[in-house]
Amino acid sequence: MGFHILHVISSVNPAGGGPIEGLSQLAAANQRHGHVVEVASMDDPESPWVKSCPVKCHALGPAWLGYRYTSKLLPWLKAHRGEYDVVVVNGIWQYGSFATWRALRNTTTPYFVFTHGMLDPWFKRRYPFKHLKKWLYWPWGEYRVLRDASAVLFTCEDERRLARQSFWLYKCNEFVVNYGTAAPPENVEIQKQAFQDAFPQIHGKRCLLFLGRVHEKKGPDLLLEAFADLLHQQPEERTRDLHLLMAGPDTHAYAINLKKMARSLGLENHITWTGMLRGDLKWGAFRCADAFILSSHQENFGIAVAEALACGLPVLISRQVNIWREIEQSNAGMRALTKPL
Repeated sequence: MGFHILHVISSVNPAGGGPIEGLSQLAAANQRHGHVVEVASMDDPESPWVKSCPVKCHALGPAWLGYRYTSKLLPWLKAHRGEYDVVVVNGIWQYGSFATWRALRNTTTPYFVFTHGMLDPWFKRRYPFKHLKKWLYWPWGEYRVLRDASAVLFTCEDERRLARQSFWLYKCNEFVVNYGTAAPPENVEIQKQAFQDAFPQIHGKRCLLFLGRVHEKKGPDLLLEAFADLLHQQPEERTRDLHLLMAGPDTHAYAINLKKMARSLGLENHITWTGMLRGDLKWGAFRCADAFILSSHQENFGIAVAEALACGLPVLISRQVNIWREIEQSNAGMRALTKPL
């Protein structure tokens, strides 16, 4: 008889990147083994991504502010905790983790926490004021969430090791667990054709692919600068067919500034901003690219890296992508950068 599993996550919006994609993949694997999987999120119940969620979603929003607070979550968890054999919290620093701790502490329902890289010391160095605010919250908030969890789950050894460096008050039951993605769909030619039809400007081009959230921590500015240097340092006949595909949500302020940067670097004729890709378009991007690149300042795993490798695509990543050791040991990628970020 299978287990009844509840995942708690701030949002099931696919634009959120790795955590919801990882949840979807884990849910699919668990369902194949006979377990029942449901999700509690802080989304507005009318959100389109709630309706398209691949597992049953209890949307308990709308949530308020970046903390994703909703008054409905805690009483719902208390009322329904007896229906689940285990609860998995996806992410910290938002109300979902704290509400789960409040609802499940001193009960017979165990909970586990995926930190999803949110304890990486890069955030402490990059955002010192935010880190100070987190310190004010840490002793009575996330410290207790992690301390009382049945286990805190890390996706690789580097993520586990780095998590210990953000706060000196740190105590939890650490486990490194398998993580990854499903095999890509096999209809390769259909995927390639779908992407080429959507973006005909890539015909005959040699493409580098960035796919993920267009966010500062993923180092897209470094990628644009390096790509511009490559174009300017090589003869035109060797670079005229080079093209950069930037795939991910690109209408927010940071992405708009990044597009301005690309124009200032003279990349207009060598770059395509695709927006967020899903389904055959996403897989078609992998199939049409010559290499995948992720120059992150911080990345606990990088599901898009695993997806690229699953497609047989070479990957170029920074050493701040925490699975770089595993990729290097498998001879599955090459180092893109030679100096610290």
